[in-house]
Formats: sequence, C-alpha cells, structure tokens
Amino acid sequence: MLNIHRSIFTALALVYALQSNAQTLNLDVSGEDKNKTAIIDSIGYSTSFDNYNGIESELNSLKYRLTRLGFVDTTIDSIIKQNDTLFKASLFLGNKINRIRIVYDSNFNAELLNFINHTKDENYFELDITELESALKQLNSKIAEQGDPFSTLQLINIYKLNPDLISAQLKVVNNQKRRIDKIIVKGYEKFPQSYIKRFMKLRTGKTFNLNEIKDKVELLEDLRFANKIKDPEVLFTQDSTTLYLYVEKKQTNNFDGYLGFGTNENTNKIEFDGYLDLRLINNLNFGETLNLFYKSDEIDQQTFRVDADLPYLFGSPIGLQVGLNIFRKDTTFSNAKQYAKINYQINARHRIGTGITSTNSTNLLDNDTSILNDYKSNYYTLNYNFTEPQFYDPLFPINFWFDLSYGFGDRKNDMGNQNQTVFNLDTYKIFNLNPKNSVYTRFNGAILTSDDYLDNELFRFGGINSIRGFEENSLVANLYGVINTEYRYRLSNSIYVHSVLDAAYFENQITDTKEKLFGFGFGLGLLTNAGLFRLNYSSGKSENKQFRLSDSKVHVSLTATF
Repeated sequence: MLNIHRSIFTALALVYALQSNAQTLNLDVSGEDKNKTAIIDSIGYSTSFDNYNGIESELNSLKYRLTRLGFVDTTIDSIIKQNDTLFKASLFLGNKINRIRIVYDSNFNAELLNFINHTKDENYFELDITELESALKQLNSKIAEQGDPFSTLQLINIYKLNPDLISAQLKVVNNQKRRIDKIIVKGYEKFPQSYIKRFMKLRTGKTFNLNEIKDKVELLEDLRFANKIKDPEVLFTQDSTTLYLYVEKKQTNNFDGYLGFGTNENTNKIEFDGYLDLRLINNLNFGETLNLFYKSDEIDQQTFRVDADLPYLFGSPIGLQVGLNIFRKDTTFSNAKQYAKINYQINARHRIGTGITSTNSTNLLDNDTSILNDYKSNYYTLNYNFTEPQFYDPLFPINFWFDLSYGFGDRKNDMGNQNQTVFNLDTYKIFNLNPKNSVYTRFNGAILTSDDYLDNELFRFGGINSIRGFEENSLVANLYGVINTEYRYRLSNSIYVHSVLDAAYFENQITDTKEKLFGFGFGLGLLTNAGLFRLNYSSGKSENKQFRLSDSKVHVSLTATF
C-alpha cells in the first residue's frame, strides 16, 4: 500500500512539474463518513503548500497523529486533483482502538511500571493507547538511569485481540551498562576534589545516570566559591565513560570595616579603635573559610574573634572548626573563649557537629564580688545547621538559615563548681511574595541555665546584628530572644529599601530585670562594583520608656568582595 501511495505522489509531482506557472496548492482531507471527517478536522492540518512534497509530508503526519489517537488502521485511500490548485484526499480511519496490552518477558524489570499509569497482570500491562508514546519514553528513561543510556524499546508481534484492544510484545534492546570512569573539571581545574566526591556525591565507578548527574551539578549553586558554567557533558568511547563538569571560581572574599589606633594617655599603650570584618573563602582551593573580626565600640568594649572552618578533611565527610573569641569590657573584665568542633556533612544542606568550648574570664577590678570574679568553664556542645540558598540572587543569597546548638558543662571559680547548660538558636527566612516584594524574618535567642550567675558570663546583645536602635552589646541577660523583621522592596536587581521592626525580651536574674524592647526604622541596600553598601536608621525604646528621636542610631557599612 505504501508503494502505491508513493506512486500517486510521484505521478502528481510530475504533472505539476510540466505546468509552466507555479501556484499555491490547497489540500482538503475527508474521512469515510461525516464523523470521521469531523475527527480529522478536530486534529487539524495545514491546507496550503508550495509543492506536492509538502502535501505528502502533511498527509503522512496526519496519518501518524491519527494512529497515535488509536486509529491504527488509518490509510490514504485516494488523492484527487479537483483543479489546478485544489487536491482532495480521502482517508480511511476504521474503528478506534482505546487500549493496548503489552506483554513482557522475565528480563524486563517490572518495578519500572510504577512510574507509568497502567493496569497490570502477571506478565503484561495495559494502558490507554493515547498514553503509549509517553509511557515508552518514561520506561526508556528509567532504563537509561540504570546505566544503559543507549537502550531502546520496541513493540513487535502487534495484532488485534478485539475491536477495542490490541496486543504487542515488548522488546528491550540492551547495550553495555555504563559507569563513570573519569571526571574532568573544566574552567576551574583546581576545584576541590572532596566537593565532587562528598558534596555532589559524584565518584568514579558509579552507574551512569545523566538526569541524576544534572541534579547533583545544580548543587554547585549552593557553594559560595564556585558555580556552574553550563550543563555537564559526557564522552562515550567503546570501553570508557568520561564526565566533564564546567565550573568557574567566584570571588567570595569580603571585607567590611574601618580601623584606627592611638596611644592611651594614662597607660602609654597603643589602643586600636574601629571595626574590622574579614572573611577569606577557598583561597587554598580546599573550600576552607577563615573569619577575622575586631570591634571597639562606643561604650569601651573590644571584641576580637578568629575562626577557621575546614570541611572534608582528607576527602572524608568530616570537617573541623576551631576558633578564639576575646571580649573585654572596659576595665571590668576580660573573657577568652576557645572552641573546637567536629562537623559531619550529611548532605549539601544539612550538617551536624559536636565539640568542646572552654572559657577563661579575668576580673580586672581590684576586688572580687559575688557577681564578678575569675572563673573557668568547659562545655560539651552539639550543633545542627541547615542552609537553603536562593539561587542567582546576589542581594540575598541565603533564603533559609537554621542553626541550633546545645551545650552542657560546668563553671569553676573560688566559690566552687556550678553545673550549667546553654542553648542557642539563630534562624531566618525570606518569604518572597513576588519578584519585587519580600518579607525577612529572623529569630535569635539564647538561654543560660544555672543556680547562680556572674555578670561576666552573661550574654551581651544589641546593635546592628541584634535588636537595632540600641548600642552594641549594651544589653546583658541570662535569657533573651530577638525577632527581626523587614519588609523589602526591590527598586532594581541591585537596589532595595526595607523597613525595620524589631522586638526583644530578656531577663537578667542578677539585677532582677525582665524587659521588652522595640526597634523601629528603615534601611537601604545597594550592590555596587565595590560591594554591598548598607545604610540603616533605627531607634530603640524599652517597654517603659518613651520614644526619643535623639536615641536613634545610624549604621553604615560597605562589604567589599574580592
């Protein structure tokens, strides 16, 4: 029959070639009755062509689409030339087949049928014939994910079981299963191998699965120091499979602050004044992070903090985090805290850790008191951290952050030993209402549980990174909780404005204080070539204190990236 159809088209094409003037040709298609013609019209087809090859192609396409709908007996009965520009084609559709039964043998993995819509029996499954093509594509995709990307599915021995059902046998043509033999990084050749193996969980010897590989490569967007240039590519040879990853290194080091120094007139010693926040990320190409922080604030307090985070030691999922924090309160006391923590990276976003923290505090006054004296404390700590990035957003790269830690230990001083526990929670979330509007919420709080307290062991909070509108570290508590909220509006991809609405509650058992605090204001963020410029204007008030404009604080910072 196919040869007859080709002869018809060939003859018509020769006739047309003999005509001297080329014209637009029109096509009208009908079925064996009005109902079948209505079905053809509902599917739709092109009616105007420049040549007879276009007519042939359109009729074959129409026949294919009818077959997919269940009219498996569709044939082209005739093509009649009505005049120089109009051709009428008659199709025979026959009865529509609604279901197809596909028989498979024991070599086929029947568990793959869970991914398609079907009814199943002992050695065959049935499905709607309109879903046949998509179902076979899905099955073939799943077979490819099992390491055989060149497998094919064929239907053979096709015949009618009854007017509404046809049967076919499923034949799976397998090829050699593929495994990843080599992984090559292009663009950033010194990309840490531990992140390929542990962070993205790609390693040689694993079964090749392109869809899974693409999903894992997307995890690069979770990293601060690297990102994907383009989708991965695969080179297949007769006996090997090579995976190419295209990665580029990002500039992620940042610096913020100012620094001054002078000589103290009373002690003749050099004193530093100012603010410094330096973060160095992946400079050694191991994914490491080094933080250095120093601040001397307006109420004669100095803070110095340095810590290092070393992930995936020796290619393992274990990481090490160590740090030193020194805090000095004018001439009252000085605290030196050291900590070390072992982290286990569960996956790209979840991390747990355990460690030890040791603090030595020195009373700088002449005499010890019941609430201020030397002490030493040791804590064993447990920690959990979750990070969810916000892809392709340089202004707000993190959408959700959750960090929870718990410590238990004791404090030792001249008055004896005191068992203590400490609990810290820091979490924030951005709710994106639409591309321009979002709401930022953050909760930060801590609890120190003890039978008695010393002033030099309590938490100190307040300021730009806590409740805004108050001086840095001016609030002292053994229990506190701070809620920060911002309504953010993007003026462009690099500029946003936001409100400031903060609330806090704290308790200080030494002074028998329980108080609620509030902060109000507004801010501006501007992403420049130099870095992120931020301006915040805020004013704070306590529960029993009237709002005063003179108490307002202005915070200006520029975080430079290099």
